[in-house]
Amino acid sequence: MKEKVFSANEVVFREGDLGTCFYQIVEGTAGVYLSYGEADQIRLTEMKPNQYFGEMAVIDAWPRSTTIVAEEELRVIEIPESDLNSYFTEQPDRILALMRQLGNRIRALTDDYDEVIAFLKEKEEADAEKKPGFLDKLKKYLAISRTAKKNAPLYSVESLEKMINFGSGECLPASLSSYNKGDVLFREGEKGLCMYAVHSGSVGIYSNFGTELEKKLTSLYANTFFGEMGMLDNEARSATAVIEEDGTTLERILPENLEELFRTNPMEIDMILRHLSSRLRQLTRSYEQACEKAAEGM
Repeated sequence: MKEKVFSANEVVFREGDLGTCFYQIVEGTAGVYLSYGEADQIRLTEMKPNQYFGEMAVIDAWPRSTTIVAEEELRVIEIPESDLNSYFTEQPDRILALMRQLGNRIRALTDDYDEVIAFLKEKEEADAEKKPGFLDKLKKYLAISRTAKKNAPLYSVESLEKMINFGSGECLPASLSSYNKGDVLFREGEKGLCMYAVHSGSVGIYSNFGTELEKKLTSLYANTFFGEMGMLDNEARSATAVIEEDGTTLERILPENLEELFRTNPMEIDMILRHLSSRLRQLTRSYEQACEKAAEGM
């Protein structure tokens, strides 16, 4: 690990580069861009002190998805992939900080995705183009759609899902909890205090569970995580989790357990980070596809 300084307007790395390190900002701000320097350049957001950037390329070994540019003199700590374990060993509190940053990005992108879905419904209405802000939104989605098509992803949802697994079963936690079919693990609207790792069996995720509007969203099986968003941002659960098989075994993970988990089983911390990164990439692709649909006919 070492400190580096970038001058204003200097490119830290470019979209499509292979990533072997990520960065923690000490001082200054960094702009996050798609198609930087081109006619269809899009500035997505900016990163500020104590935030990380470039972590996804290191966590899941995919090319850089954006270009990072110093908006002013930028001082950062460069963390090579090979030093990640030592970085967490020296600063174990940064495990939760990095997870929360990924969680915040998922939450923000979910809001953007929901906005596009609402726009698609609005677009179907008569005289929709006459509504305030309609054309501005359409131009925004058209720009994102064009950028997404030009920079077609090198990954598929299936390839991302295959990345998340518990391997050979080594380094399992000392104790797991077993549940029976029909047990409700947590309910929609409850405050999220922990996340779970599925080691065997299956868990059903439902919206409006127990009502006339009940809908099963998905089933989760061994080698998957869930409930992390509630744990990371202390917000209400967005769905209900119900055990689907007798003998389903789950590992309960609390924020205060992460440092100890890293000491006893660093592989699992790595898998949680990869799970969050994979979820963000899948959501990004869904958002791009929704923007493509919104821009149809333009």
